[in-house]
Amino acid sequence: MSIAIVGAGLGGLALARVLHVNGMDCVVYERDPSRDVRGQGGMLDIHSGQRALREAGLVDQFHAIARGEGQDMRLLEPDGTLLLQEDTPEGAPLERPEVDRADLRDLLLDSLPEHTVRWGRAFESADTGVLRFADGSNATYDLLVGADGANSRVRALLTDARPAHIGQNVVELRIADIDRTHPDLASMVGRGNYWVLGNGRSLAAQRNGDGCVRIGLSFYNTAEDWFATSGIPFDDPAAVRTRLVEEFTGWDPRFTALIAACDDTVAPRAITALPVGLTWPPTPGVTLLGDAAHLMPPVGEGANMALLDGALLGLALAAHPDDFPAAVEAYEREMFERTSAAARMSADMQELLMSPDAARRILAFFRPDGV
Repeated sequence: MSIAIVGAGLGGLALARVLHVNGMDCVVYERDPSRDVRGQGGMLDIHSGQRALREAGLVDQFHAIARGEGQDMRLLEPDGTLLLQEDTPEGAPLERPEVDRADLRDLLLDSLPEHTVRWGRAFESADTGVLRFADGSNATYDLLVGADGANSRVRALLTDARPAHIGQNVVELRIADIDRTHPDLASMVGRGNYWVLGNGRSLAAQRNGDGCVRIGLSFYNTAEDWFATSGIPFDDPAAVRTRLVEEFTGWDPRFTALIAACDDTVAPRAITALPVGLTWPPTPGVTLLGDAAHLMPPVGEGANMALLDGALLGLALAAHPDDFPAAVEAYEREMFERTSAAARMSADMQELLMSPDAARRILAFFRPDGV
């Protein structure tokens, strides 16, 4: 029986790899024309997802590309008060290491047999065991797995649910080669994650393995059309930086200096999520994983859940190679429970981030005993 996976993201590739390890074939259909056609984003905090990499036989290779120092964290208030600084000792366990998303995706891609991924195949529709693609081609399947992300087209085969805006808009920026261009700011940010929270705003800076720092400026309790109504000219990077510095008036000058030092890479992003606890009735021949199934606020769980989804679905299929409905039923039962808990936790964390005293509340979350 044939397994078709739509989407060559982390979850879809984890599924393909675990199937391969267990002697089962599949085909991954990806709309991008090649693996390098677009950037894959910044660093990922991989914790529970390491189980998936063990099941895929890739955990040693993962540890080789992971950044243990990426576990460092600094938490500050807008006036510059340092609330928390955690520096990872040399040789510390890789409990929550950071890894470049592109490196992790490459690890998974390179672990698959040639031609497992069919590039340039944008999914359009499916019915009665036939996939149809935007280029007019088609393919047959016995099991279709939607691993096609937040704006999944496969999801519509199972549920009418759609992602909704959660009151957060993010402007993503970066400083390339920060150690050379801005050594003072590089020292301030450190080796891992640097958070400044409060007053309905946040500044999250993250050291990447390629020497750049990615910065996300979040605006909470804002409408979905905020980018259009804010008056910020997003087609003019220099003007964007000037306006963003103004948006953070009253914050410590070090933080606005970080914004002013960014290059011309500007990406506005409205944040959406699916309903917490989303399920659907068992549907023969179709299931979902990753953001297609349970898009959550971006607080560090999404990639881990997607990797686990892929691995656990692969194991279920390997355990029931002649009974895909039984495999999918077992997978969905576990996935609904596990990801609902993760989505509730993510929603709670999102609520903390949106509060006026976010930094103090996050500190209490990480240090409930006050130590």
